[in-house]
Amino acid sequence: MLTLLRLEIRRMLADKRFLILMLCLPIFMYLLFTNLFGAGQRAYGLDQNVSLMVSMAAYGAIGAAFMATAPRIAAERTNGWLRQLKVMPIAAHRVVMAKVLCAMVWAIPAIALVDLAAVIDHGVRLAAWQWLGIGGLLWVGTAPFAALGAFLGYLADESAAFGVMYGIYIFLGAVGGLWMPVDVLPTALRHVAVVLPSNRFAELGWNLAAAHGPSRPGVAILVGWLAAFAALAVAAYRRANAAR
Repeated sequence: MLTLLRLEIRRMLADKRFLILMLCLPIFMYLLFTNLFGAGQRAYGLDQNVSLMVSMAAYGAIGAAFMATAPRIAAERTNGWLRQLKVMPIAAHRVVMAKVLCAMVWAIPAIALVDLAAVIDHGVRLAAWQWLGIGGLLWVGTAPFAALGAFLGYLADESAAFGVMYGIYIFLGAVGGLWMPVDVLPTALRHVAVVLPSNRFAELGWNLAAAHGPSRPGVAILVGWLAAFAALAVAAYRRANAAR
């Protein structure tokens, strides 16, 4: 699996369009939202610039995980790579695990560059343990979205995978409280928001920025989504191989 993981990372490096989109989009959105909303307080009583930094770092990490999985995996089903994986002596769950880990690797620069933009453009200051904790938890928390992206890639064909992925990406950002506080959403959507993985994902960073620990319900929800998406991804991979 380590050999497969190294190969997946090398293949990802060759995709310059992906790298540019992954690195630039979350920074642009952070600068856009901070200038639109201005100063003030947001989630957990945090400064607007800090809260939006965590939100957009989380949003960028989700986008990186999705872009590294769904459209690329869907393309692999037509370019012959899935057939190559089928003849390799590696179990289905290990193939999916390699895809998830590779996607998580590409979430790291998306998180780090948004944090850097917050420091340079808005002078955000946090304790060293908070920077490390936010980065580490957001990186680990990317796993459910990478698993979801893998599931979509093995489920949808190449022409539909990106559209489906992007629709889910927008929904998770808007309803999950990454674009705006959950408190301003209609009551029905607030109940939906608190069980979405995107909301609980960003909550990891919001809590640490406010000097609090991760909430147990939030962690439990994320672990539950990870288990569900990983199982679906493995099942979809086996189905795609059987169809092939």
